[in-house]
Amino acid sequence: MFDPDEDTRPALDAGAFERLRTALASAGPQAAVDELVAQLRTGEDFQALFYALLMKKRVELGVSPFPTGPASELPPETHEEYENAIRAAGRHVGGILLQRKEFAKAWTYYRMLGEPEPVREALDAFNPGPDDDVYPIIEIAWQGGLLPKKGFDLVLGRHGICSAITMVSGSDLSPNPDLRDYCVTKLAAALHAQLSERLRNDLTGRGVAVPENATIAQLVELDPTLFADDAYHIDTSHLSSVVQLAAMNLSAGEAVNHARELCAYGRKLSPNLQGHNDAPFDENYDDFLAYLNVIAGDRVEGGLKRFEQKAAREAELGATYAAQVYVNLLLKVNRPADALAAAKRFLLAEDDRNLICPGVNELARRVGDYAALAEAAKARNDAVGYLASLIAAKP
Repeated sequence: MFDPDEDTRPALDAGAFERLRTALASAGPQAAVDELVAQLRTGEDFQALFYALLMKKRVELGVSPFPTGPASELPPETHEEYENAIRAAGRHVGGILLQRKEFAKAWTYYRMLGEPEPVREALDAFNPGPDDDVYPIIEIAWQGGLLPKKGFDLVLGRHGICSAITMVSGSDLSPNPDLRDYCVTKLAAALHAQLSERLRNDLTGRGVAVPENATIAQLVELDPTLFADDAYHIDTSHLSSVVQLAAMNLSAGEAVNHARELCAYGRKLSPNLQGHNDAPFDENYDDFLAYLNVIAGDRVEGGLKRFEQKAAREAELGATYAAQVYVNLLLKVNRPADALAAAKRFLLAEDDRNLICPGVNELARRVGDYAALAEAAKARNDAVGYLASLIAAKP
């Protein structure tokens, strides 16, 4: 019934088994089970309590008392009643465990029942203290999907930016863009605050007067020796990761402005600390800043031209990643017709499933350009799609 290698259940007192035998002999199975339930509840053995409650129902039904037996042992007419007993026992024991803040154990029962809401509500209301073990909460909230934003906040708050970046980078958040943007926004804010504080401390230690409201872009200009001898103030891998996440995922807003400030810092780092990125970000923080500026509505035309040129250059070499990034940038600034034109120019023969941006098919549908759909289908040698597009184009 239980795995002895994982059994950390409280032990019943020495006389418990004799009391059960006596209850069974003097009052019968039902009274003995009631005695067992009482003892397990007093002894706080909630795992065993769950099974004891199932045994109680089995005894009431007059079937095999072993609660882990297969459902095929039970007469068909008892199945529904026994299923209801399982749900009642799970809710009862799960509820006790939630009251005790034993969330991982409670989740075992509510997950079995397919009822996540009580655990979600309990997690939402729980604010762990500094000595509380948050790993079980993170596992349920993030990996279990019950409250992923809270799981992320706990990792960022307790374990820092590095762990939070690892969590985001190691998860496929594309099906949940709201969560993705939430995490990236929090990362950008946290790294921005960390960098700002460290720059201010460094400058103050050098005897430089630091204006109260100075931005990072202004701080890095206050002392030309800030970056001497390959100096840096935050983990450069964290800087690169957060800037890339912000550029590739976020729309205009405070987080994009934080990322632009981070780029202003990154541009000052010595070249060997800026890393190496593939096109269209081969000029590192200069490129990321230009990309983020476009998103923010700053120097838009110049930025778009920059990435159009990179897309064209890479396309001549047979690479389309830069073009895909360019298409996404056009969509971020609400230029779907220009995005379609760019996709037709650079991505016409590409399979949409292999792209990080919408392909010609999707973009053509968005703007109602069935001629472009037909053109793309012809480039793929897709006669069915070609004819369907021609038919759809007719009034």
